[in-house]
Amino acid sequence: MRPIQMVDTKTQYLHIKEAVDQAIHEVLDSAAYINGKAVQEFSAALGSYLNVKHTIPCANGTDALQIAMMALGLQPGDEVITPSFTYIATTEVVALLKLTPVFVEVDPKTFCIDPESVRKAITPKTKAIVPVHLYGQAAPMEAILQIAKEHNLYVIEDNAQAIGCDYTFSDGTKKKTGTIGDIGATSFYPSKNLGAYGDGGAIFTNNDELAHKMKMIANHGQQKRYYHEVVGCNSRLDSIQAAILNIKLKRLDEYNAARRAVAAHYDRAFANNPKITTPYVAPYSTHVYHQYTLQLNGVNRDGLNEYLASKKIPSMIYYPVPGHKQDMFASFGLPKLDMQVTDQLTAAVISLPVHTEMDDEQLNYICTEVLNYVNQ
Repeated sequence: MRPIQMVDTKTQYLHIKEAVDQAIHEVLDSAAYINGKAVQEFSAALGSYLNVKHTIPCANGTDALQIAMMALGLQPGDEVITPSFTYIATTEVVALLKLTPVFVEVDPKTFCIDPESVRKAITPKTKAIVPVHLYGQAAPMEAILQIAKEHNLYVIEDNAQAIGCDYTFSDGTKKKTGTIGDIGATSFYPSKNLGAYGDGGAIFTNNDELAHKMKMIANHGQQKRYYHEVVGCNSRLDSIQAAILNIKLKRLDEYNAARRAVAAHYDRAFANNPKITTPYVAPYSTHVYHQYTLQLNGVNRDGLNEYLASKKIPSMIYYPVPGHKQDMFASFGLPKLDMQVTDQLTAAVISLPVHTEMDDEQLNYICTEVLNYVNQ
């Protein structure tokens, strides 16, 4: 059996090696390393795939969120509502811009932001909501958009884990996650469903004015060289990464389908086991399984993590410490929060390997060892 990886980017590369190598050499031959043809081609192709008007490539997913908040003109002290149960980047940028993070609960089944918790958290200082499409499926965007409309709030989608996911509205309309709110932000970190071979990110919007602002902010606040209209930053996707991503974008639906097949294998193996809750897929969302995350019931989660490691099976805990308990926010004077769902999830979730290169031998071995531990 091949060694099991949490994400096997090397084997995936070997399947597309010829195309990727050629694309890289074309960039090297052109010597257009910054904002070259490859970047423009990838930006256009990604915009077409997502059916969004504007795509602004940038250096990474964290920058994408920061640029989005800067473009919206959020000011120090403005409150931004976001789930506590997510990766720290979502709220890190809130802190960097001296905004005030307001942590809310997630749904215990989908792990995504809970609309009723959002509604209860709104104050006169609230300016934006940042739903996170966690683990690969969509947050309840229709409800979030309705709340935002009622209170005149911006919506910034953190789509770092759900590129290619479809959201279906109650009227049957479908949109890709990241294109539903005012702005969407994503990451091309190597382990993502659409991953570069280094850092990268992008921002999406259908709003012409916001697109104009974000392009300037990502380019030192300028649209004409050396004439800086706003305070910006230096955040660019380099041409080599864009060339690689353009190759992989053509296979994104294939990659996501492979992840769904892995998830289906796990689902069948763990079905009806009272100690294991497999990922729930909301009726309004597809799932692209950036992570395959179990909830354990009456099982020592950390013990299972250690047991699997002893069997050379990688597993991960996303995320052991929620945002509202992170030391970095201690100086913000935030109220003490009772977040029972989030706290329960941080103690009970564990993610198993899921990627495009897994085979049945690996999956059967993983399932057998998980069940050996859980049922002992």
